[in-house]
Amino acid sequence: MKLSNILRLPALLGAMLLGTAAVVEAEHTSNWAVLVCTSRFWFNYRHLANVLSIYRTVKRLGIPDSQIILMLPDDMACNPRNAFPGTVYSNADRAVDLYGDNIEVDYRGYEVTVENFIRLLTDRVGDEMPRSKRLLTDDRSNILVYMTGHGGNEFLKFQDAEEIGAFDLADAFEQMWEKKRYHEILFMIDTCQANTMYSKLYSPNIIATGSSELDQSSYSHHADNDIGVAVIDRYTYYNLEFLENEVKDTSSKKTVGDLFDSYTYEKIHSNAGVRYDLFPGGAEAARSRLVTDFFGNVQNVEVDGSKNTTLEEDLLALSKTIAALRERAGEEEAISAGKGNATRNETKKKTKNETLLTHKSQFAKPLTNDDWLVKKLSALGAVVGCAVLWQMGSWLESAQK
Repeated sequence: MKLSNILRLPALLGAMLLGTAAVVEAEHTSNWAVLVCTSRFWFNYRHLANVLSIYRTVKRLGIPDSQIILMLPDDMACNPRNAFPGTVYSNADRAVDLYGDNIEVDYRGYEVTVENFIRLLTDRVGDEMPRSKRLLTDDRSNILVYMTGHGGNEFLKFQDAEEIGAFDLADAFEQMWEKKRYHEILFMIDTCQANTMYSKLYSPNIIATGSSELDQSSYSHHADNDIGVAVIDRYTYYNLEFLENEVKDTSSKKTVGDLFDSYTYEKIHSNAGVRYDLFPGGAEAARSRLVTDFFGNVQNVEVDGSKNTTLEEDLLALSKTIAALRERAGEEEAISAGKGNATRNETKKKTKNETLLTHKSQFAKPLTNDDWLVKKLSALGAVVGCAVLWQMGSWLESAQK
């Protein structure tokens, strides 16, 4: 590579540094969602519709299936009681089929257990576990954890067979924090006495909200007479109403505080709760977080802040390097030019000498052995001839006397 071409690289690097100087350190670089329904049986249709409604929303806002863990313990779409086979609806008008043909269920049926849920959060799984069933987060991942089902004071039932307690959930989140598996978590739960489930959390960077206080039930919103059961809970319904009407895309500036302010007893029929104290900066910092920080897929660029503080020094050193390289390039070009002139003069001289030799060779004939003998004989003949003539002249002169 020519040195002049190499000189362009530092210039490009400098432009890149200038372009990134204004970038603020990203708070998170990926978004994940863990969506869990814990109820089986047809009469719990609304719980499956709850989680599928949130699933549809986070996909609409850009989180791909590869970053969504969906846990469904029962398949209401294929239940023989379903009057509309292969579908799940969350509204009596049946405008949107939540099941459709574009759904990826990661944990299904009896795979939805307390053990698998905790192993998912803490990544305590074997090597045989496929990537689609793992929460592959890091310390720059924001995670939405949504749970719905039947619960009570500090517990949530899994399929009427077992339950997870508030302490179990708190310890799982603490393991995630110690293993640097999240940056911030938004924990949402829709169940009876839901607020008690986040009362034992003690890990930082968590915002928690639930549908009902201690000794309060979580109520369904409405039923579909053709389906025959309730199709969605009130808390989830009004969360979806806000998300559909106020958060159209990832450019939305609506905050988590705006979402929580939309909760009223008149709408939800219970006292929805929010917990901010685990979040650095308290309620003010937590409420300022954008809704899309948890429900959307915001791909930020992380820049090392320590390097930004020395940007001017880096640019100064870079400019010195560029100047030194340019000076070196000039010297090399001058040397190359001098060598080129000397080479051209030598070539011209050599060409001239070759031309003169060529002209001389045209007039000089080579002398072979045969030509040399002929020339000697000719000279000898001439000498003998002269001697004979001289002798004859002498004989004639003596005869006349």
